[in-house]
Amino acid sequence: MTAGLRAAVVGVGTTTFGRLPGLSADDLGGWALREALADAGLTAADVDGLITSRVSSYEAIAADHGIQPRWVSHLPAEGRMSGVAVHTALAALATGQCRTVALVYGNDGASARATYGGAGEGYGTSASLVLPYGMTSPGAFYAMMLQRHRARYGTSEEQLATIAMTFRDHARLNPNAVMRKPISLEDYLASRFVVEPMHLLDYCLINDGGAAMILTVPEAAPDHPRPPVYVLGAAQAGQLVESDFPPDDFWAGALSCVGRRVLAAAGRDRADVDALMIYDNFSPNVLFTLEGLGYCPVGESGDFIQGGRSASAAHCRSTPPVGTSPRATCRAGDSVSRPSASCAASAARGKSRGRR
Repeated sequence: MTAGLRAAVVGVGTTTFGRLPGLSADDLGGWALREALADAGLTAADVDGLITSRVSSYEAIAADHGIQPRWVSHLPAEGRMSGVAVHTALAALATGQCRTVALVYGNDGASARATYGGAGEGYGTSASLVLPYGMTSPGAFYAMMLQRHRARYGTSEEQLATIAMTFRDHARLNPNAVMRKPISLEDYLASRFVVEPMHLLDYCLINDGGAAMILTVPEAAPDHPRPPVYVLGAAQAGQLVESDFPPDDFWAGALSCVGRRVLAAAGRDRADVDALMIYDNFSPNVLFTLEGLGYCPVGESGDFIQGGRSASAAHCRSTPPVGTSPRATCRAGDSVSRPSASCAASAARGKSRGRR
């Protein structure tokens, strides 16, 4: 279905991140939108498609910023919807629903003191079934999955620490990151458990912030001031039936499916990939994703990430590496901010942006 879907990213905008009191989700999304439009050399009048998430509504964003779209979509608030937003934008552009689409996200979770778990909250499609057992957060589910992975395959705390330490190193390259102090193995092991066996440093941050992207049809990409980044393909896969409890395969089935489909859509294979960006909402998700996408055998992700394979994006090279291992495993949600996407994937190519 995704074959032939092509588009170009011509503008990216973000706010600062952290605790930003006095700014609503709409304020933050609008801030990021203005940055993205400026980056693309566009005005609101040039945008005829709009996708929003976690802001109050697409109506509010359009009205506040002078957008008169002929196509709109509003997605749920979950972080994985950022990947769905890109895929949806590709479909809208490919079918002629619009020519230039803005993707807008705003989150005031830090100021609103969001916890994503705890008293009065629930998690899963049937939260009432697990609430009596204290399973009120996504972190609790990931902790159960990690415990199973450790019991089956011997995954160690030291291996998991590699993810937190390396992704903090990624964040240190970004002056806009919230957390830039290096993490040592001793720091990781000394950090408190939130839901054992997951430490505080295995969790992504809850921040205020916004992010926006401008995508356009390929033929319009050269008309913008910055070199475009072409989206080669996108895919989604879900594992929703009986999803109230963590899956026995660590979501490998859905990940394997989406990995095959996105590479097919892009006309690439794993040997062509030299940078892999994984949603690090929780450190174990990096292990599960590497295995599910086939970059290492099931149960061997702890060993796989040793030896610099989760190196900084600065170590990526333009030509494919020998074999099927990515040169770098990149992302830093544990230290920079949120959001990204899970069980959704995209492939892109293009020149790096000078100030990104």
